[in-house]
Amino acid sequence: MTALTLSTSSAASLRADAVVVGVAKGPKGLVVASGAEAIDQAFDGKLAATLETLGAAGGEGEVTKLPAPAGVKAAVVLAVGLGEAPADGGGHAAETLRRAAGVAARTLAGAKKAAFALPVSGAQDTEAVATGALLGAYVFTSYRGGKEKASGAVKEPLAEIAVLGGKPRDKAFKAAAERAITVAEEVNRARDLINIPSNDLFPKSFAETVQAAAKEHGLKVEVLDEKALTKGGYGGIMGVGQGSANPPRLVKVAYTAGRNKPHLAFIGKGITYDSGGISLKPAGHNETMKCDMSGAAAVFAAVVAAARLGLDANVTGWLALAENMPSGTATRPGDVLRMYSGKTVEVLNTDAEGRLVLADAITRAGEEKPDAIIDVATLTGAMVLALGDRTFGVMANDDAFRTAIHEAAGEVGEASWPMPLPAELRKGLDSPIADMANMGERMGGGLTAGIFLKEFVAEGITWAHLDIAGPAFHEGAPYGYTPKGGTGSSVRTLVRLAELAAAGELF
Repeated sequence: MTALTLSTSSAASLRADAVVVGVAKGPKGLVVASGAEAIDQAFDGKLAATLETLGAAGGEGEVTKLPAPAGVKAAVVLAVGLGEAPADGGGHAAETLRRAAGVAARTLAGAKKAAFALPVSGAQDTEAVATGALLGAYVFTSYRGGKEKASGAVKEPLAEIAVLGGKPRDKAFKAAAERAITVAEEVNRARDLINIPSNDLFPKSFAETVQAAAKEHGLKVEVLDEKALTKGGYGGIMGVGQGSANPPRLVKVAYTAGRNKPHLAFIGKGITYDSGGISLKPAGHNETMKCDMSGAAAVFAAVVAAARLGLDANVTGWLALAENMPSGTATRPGDVLRMYSGKTVEVLNTDAEGRLVLADAITRAGEEKPDAIIDVATLTGAMVLALGDRTFGVMANDDAFRTAIHEAAGEVGEASWPMPLPAELRKGLDSPIADMANMGERMGGGLTAGIFLKEFVAEGITWAHLDIAGPAFHEGAPYGYTPKGGTGSSVRTLVRLAELAAAGELF
């Protein structure tokens, strides 16, 4: 686990393996960002010129290493690009600082300590640098052999991050550091769960993981196993999970701040492996389907974060956990399921399973009459086609609430986009034999999925749906503070929404 400290030391005087400085594109060439004055002085004011000679231009994510000169106690200077220099001497955006710190932390994997002398002008900037560095330092090595680690082929994460410019005794800076540690650790908790292969993470083991964390953080947990789900009439969850040797679970994990507090219900799709069921996915589309529980991982992590931060709001997580597998007991295309709500659903495609488990969880969560329900799911490929790999879609039954979620996501650096729920698409879900079908028109499939879920939201409850199918699992090269593999998408947004609810600023 990477440690975080704040320091008022000069960038030149702190002992570390490396010191990280920021550089940007100025109107006349490369400029050294604030925070690096002592390092520039050690280069006799020629740090920018030296870096330009090495090819640095200051572009976002660009990294240049060079030996530290005399007078600098760190062995290496690592210059990270911040993009365009702010006009009129303004500061850099928080997300720019997060990404720069993340790139630097990942580049310094294997090092014991790095000093981050990036431009910070207050506690918020310090938090941004700290969060980005902690997220960027993340590595998943649980399944890598000891020989690989010993040989250096697999590097351990940067061991310690010292953020310069932070005041360790100042209340605002201490709170910023503590929030950065909590949020980053919970995002990384979600990432770990997403990266665990499905032979080790299945509904029962996921539920046990939640129970262990709940005991540590004072959360209340209820787990419904397959017998309780059958008895309770959870036809959606059982219909998806009945084909697997690993039976489904519905997990409730709750943080309670007190009576008469704002209450948010987060619901996560937790398909620990999605083969598509009888509507089997083709080769090339199933290799990463361990990530189909990313919504449940995000919800679980967000509830733990709310508890660790001691937020003045009640936050309940509902994890709808199942494996979607083909077998002689699996649901078939054409079968009709009776959902927990009492509605019947004709299953036209067993690979549209996420909406079935979510529907039961939404109905159950609504019985507790929360102020709002937010479901999170890797739900549709259609949303990826619409918004790409880095942006999640936001749908809601209240436009103001949808806007609030979009703005909260932007505030913490998660890309999202408001999406509509066109009424005309509802007709496509009609079934000749059941109350509705689980599939509608092909065009606008991501929106149709949202419309399906809306059918299970109780009257008078504000609801939103986050389709994180694009950003939940990153298959390309790492960028910014985003690693290859599970990303922990939406954790930071959910935590921010809980904070806003606690402050009375969400509803």
